[in-house]
Amino acid sequence: MLFSRAPGELTELARQAAVDGAELLVVVGGDGSVNEVVNGVAGRAGVELAVIARGTGWDFARSLSLPHRVDDAIGVALRGRARAIDLGRVAYQPWAGGQAETWFANVASVGMSGAIAQRANDTSKALGGKVSYVWATFAVFARWSNTEVTVTVDGETRRARMHDVVVANGPYFGGGMKITPDAELADGAFDVLLIGNLTKRDLLVTLPKTFRGKHLPHPKAELLRGTTVTVEAAEPLPIQLDGEQPGTTPARFELVPQALRVRVPS
Repeated sequence: MLFSRAPGELTELARQAAVDGAELLVVVGGDGSVNEVVNGVAGRAGVELAVIARGTGWDFARSLSLPHRVDDAIGVALRGRARAIDLGRVAYQPWAGGQAETWFANVASVGMSGAIAQRANDTSKALGGKVSYVWATFAVFARWSNTEVTVTVDGETRRARMHDVVVANGPYFGGGMKITPDAELADGAFDVLLIGNLTKRDLLVTLPKTFRGKHLPHPKAELLRGTTVTVEAAEPLPIQLDGEQPGTTPARFELVPQALRVRVPS
């Protein structure tokens, strides 16, 4: 049993456990904890991951249809089958400057959602992930100013004022929003959702639909698919990876197929 004492420490704990011969790592925590462990073992053969979802959002568990009840999740960890899933790898500019490269398991995004995730993480989550993210969405939207964003997906380019660029491996993010309903964690491609210049009315009407995955098609959104995505803007935009906010654009996202084995219900 290993405990992290500071943000980021799970990455090294997971890496060392794998080096020492661990074949199954059971993560007890939320999307951020899963992200840290993934960054310690991504691409490593002979290691499986199981998740007991105890965080606020647990969107990765939703995307894999993992149970939330502790006893059921333990059962999957002990007796579930291994499933190989894709991962995303992103090069970006960390807050301290320079360049960095990080893995993500579920959903990444660029733009307003990065600021929303930061706002939700900085405030109380006593009422749960859904309420926290909805409150943060309206708080950030009221002050957000869109800029022109250039997005290229496998050589196909879009340039426009956008609220968000969602690079999805799985369907869920933001505390239960089924933002890319048809995304699959092992289909060899990202679902890339471009969210255009929304009005307050657009947000009020559309946001509730996202939790049911009924918001698409939408006149101010476009869905593309591909394995390589670049996002650039005149001013650096925040990025989020599995609910964490490590830095800003320019960013390049690359899909790495079958890079992680996860235990899922038999």
